Amino acid sequence: MGKVLVTGASGHVGRLTVLNLLERKVPAGDIAALVRDPNKAQDLRSLGVELHQGDYMDPQSLLRAFKGVEKLMLVSSQAFTDRKQAHANVVDAAVKSGIKHILFMPIIRKTGSNFSMKEVTDEDVFTVEKIMASGLTYTFVQHPPFLNTLPSFFDADILKSGIHAPKSSGKVAAATRENLAEAHGAILTQSGHENKRYILSGSSAVSLSEIADIISKATNQNVPFVAISDDEYLHRKIAAGVPEFVAPFLLDWIKGINQGEWDLVTDDLAKLIGHQPTSAEQYFETIYNNRRSD
Repeated sequence: MGKVLVTGASGHVGRLTVLNLLERKVPAGDIAALVRDPNKAQDLRSLGVELHQGDYMDPQSLLRAFKGVEKLMLVSSQAFTDRKQAHANVVDAAVKSGIKHILFMPIIRKTGSNFSMKEVTDEDVFTVEKIMASGLTYTFVQHPPFLNTLPSFFDADILKSGIHAPKSSGKVAAATRENLAEAHGAILTQSGHENKRYILSGSSAVSLSEIADIISKATNQNVPFVAISDDEYLHRKIAAGVPEFVAPFLLDWIKGINQGEWDLVTDDLAKLIGHQPTSAEQYFETIYNNRRSD
């Protein structure tokens, strides 16, 4: 196979994808990692991975970084940035550089749903359409919310106070970054994924109140789910130090969960990685096992 480049390699998803490629015995010299600051990825360099310096908002740096690359993993740019322009720059540079295959990770959108998240939905739709119009061979891996980030939607002291959030019967089939990175690695190293779309999910869907029950079991103490209003949720987050412009973004994730936007369970992830994904029960039991508030 030719050279594979993973963008955002100093972040969680990008780094884990690079490490999975190494686990799959891809020669380190065939892996490139795009980073804005090489000093933040010296551990990857020490493993033999090439560090290509580049910035989504600097098209010329992307052209230099993409030289000689055959496959590209586009890790989504951070929220509260100009994600449309950033992703457009990456796609344009990929075309000009002769890249043959691009992998992108839009958020799952439920069929027939009108749910839309600021900083996410429109930008992902734009990027998918941009890639489709580019003529590049593509693979889209639709992501659910990360199990790893769900705790950030809750209070820091949930073992003492419980999970405070707006309530509904909605559920989420979240997956770990680690499992999703395994899927990326499979697609980047195998044939047969060209011009395909996958809906990646965890192995089960759970509600916020069920997550409280899971944590209660793992800690052997009562961790209640406390239903509050949207305004109360925002107030608690801001009072805890979350910036005012970020708090509504966190609330949108809660709304999506409560509306069942990401409750679909598929076997796409399991088939790609060759085993069952980490379940919510397994994840939260690992994180909170034997932890107590006293």
